[in-house]
Amino acid sequence: MAYGRKTPYQARIRAHIVLHAARGRSNARIARQTGLHVDTVRTWRGRFAEEGMSGLGDRRRCGRPPSFTALQTAQVKALACQLPAKTGTPLSRWSRPELAREATERGIAPALSASTVRRWLAQDALKPWQYRSWIFITDPCFRPRAERVLNLYARTWQGEPLGEDEYVISADERTSIQARCRCHPTLAPGQARTMRENHTYGRGGAVAYLAAYDVHQARVFGRTESRTGVDPFMHLVTQVTSQEPYASAKRVFWTVDNGSSHRGQKAADRLTSVLPNTVMVHTPVHASWLNQVEIYFSVVQRKVVSPNTFTDLAQVGDRLRAFEDRCNVKAQPFHWRFTTSDLDDLLTRLDRHTTDHQEESSVEPAT
Repeated sequence: MAYGRKTPYQARIRAHIVLHAARGRSNARIARQTGLHVDTVRTWRGRFAEEGMSGLGDRRRCGRPPSFTALQTAQVKALACQLPAKTGTPLSRWSRPELAREATERGIAPALSASTVRRWLAQDALKPWQYRSWIFITDPCFRPRAERVLNLYARTWQGEPLGEDEYVISADERTSIQARCRCHPTLAPGQARTMRENHTYGRGGAVAYLAAYDVHQARVFGRTESRTGVDPFMHLVTQVTSQEPYASAKRVFWTVDNGSSHRGQKAADRLTSVLPNTVMVHTPVHASWLNQVEIYFSVVQRKVVSPNTFTDLAQVGDRLRAFEDRCNVKAQPFHWRFTTSDLDDLLTRLDRHTTDHQEESSVEPAT
């Protein structure tokens, strides 16, 4: 204990007192050598003599009586688990100061601080100031459509493995990338200083960015258009399929969401009529997260578009194309880990949650 690296400081000092006493030194001498008061030395020396090693620990202290009861704590936690609008409070969500104020106004406690509320909520990991959104599955064909997309990522189509001359393309469009010309130049980062950007800007217009991502080859094809629609999307398809190896491929699968540019069977038939070796595969409704090109768009948002500082739309297009070239040189395929087994687990949890929610809703409130 006296020389251990992980021994707490107080335990180390008390161990030194015992060792000095074992060498036959007086309390006054031990106090001088350790820099402690002689009463402190006498106390710990006596406790060790009476109780041994257990005497070197702190004794139980009664401490100050609690200021709040367990009932008050439970009432504040219960209040945090209610929506403010249900309680008549004109708030969208609770904060710690607002909870303390509401609890005081309701007479739960005569006075309550936000730090006390924070400690109480932390006991049960309650964070009423945070929120997440969700959406229920509305597509009746969610399971088979999602399974088709996931099987393509695993290089399988209708139970058969894809050949070497078959490719999977994930495509979508990103609307309204603005060209914001800052009224003052952006300051580069420096020592103890982040990059600084002027908030005032002039609008230079907006452009739509269409991109196609080869899932297994990690190749990106993109183009900028003044708007989205059927024609801009077909321009993207033509841009990709006019190049090798897609021009002479046996099949090229295009994974798209249900946007207006490529929605429904009509869009699939239009694509096949123009390019017979292409197959359009739709993700389920409200499940564009299954489309891998969305991951690429998130990378573009973080690394290229934000912060948004461009002199004109031409600079926007130049930077996007330069980033595509950079990705095509160094990028690797995304490590997609969501499989059909994960899909089944997700649907099972959602069914259980939906069933429990319906049962709770069907129970009549007690009068």
